[in-house]
Amino acid sequence: MWTYLQQRWLSFGYAFKGIATLFRTQAHAWLHLLAALLVVIAGFYFGIERWEWAILTACITLVIAAEALNTAIEFLTDLVSPEYHPLAGKAKDTAAAAVLLCAIGAVVMGIIVFWPYLT
Repeated sequence: MWTYLQQRWLSFGYAFKGIATLFRTQAHAWLHLLAALLVVIAGFYFGIERWEWAILTACITLVIAAEALNTAIEFLTDLVSPEYHPLAGKAKDTAAAAVLLCAIGAVVMGIIVFWPYLT
């Protein structure tokens, strides 16, 4: 039992190490974090409702998680294909597209949430 708990504790440490790596190595992760901070500030300013917080929290989490997955795919692709290969490029481009799609969706959701407060 104790070993099981130790392993779970270590896995959290690895996850936090991954978060640190994400923000140490990826400028776009910082941009997403800045955008999230601005959204949170706007949410408090406008006094948005609980369900609106839930939507915005889900969008923020989705975008940052997508950025983390994109980073993992880029690291892994660089490991297995240090030289340029068209398929490696496609893998990286597609992973980046996933982040972009999540970010676009988050912007749309932000507009839907904040529009009534702006008009």
